[in-house]
Amino acid sequence: MADLGNDIRLAVDTGKVALGANEVSKAISEDKAKLVVIAEKGKKQVVDDLVHTCNVASVKMLKYKDSSLQLGTVCGRPYPVNAVAILEPGNSNILKEEYQ
Repeated sequence: MADLGNDIRLAVDTGKVALGANEVSKAISEDKAKLVVIAEKGKKQVVDDLVHTCNVASVKMLKYKDSSLQLGTVCGRPYPVNAVAILEPGNSNILKEEYQ
């Protein structure tokens, strides 16, 4: 099994991503998001809204099993990130891998 954190970081470093709930929602509405990763322990209302938006738009979604602060750290940001949308995976295999 691949490590989701490593693949997220690789996508952030070499691909094109949208960070944060507002940017992710915008990417979904513009049909640019290929995959959305949501921090499972993020703000409940934000998580619920993003899950609903992904379901309505039929965008593949993964839950990051940690906090939004940890997801921010994985993305190389010193602040919480509730969600990441993968627009282009770069050198990452995040769109092809299976995660638990």
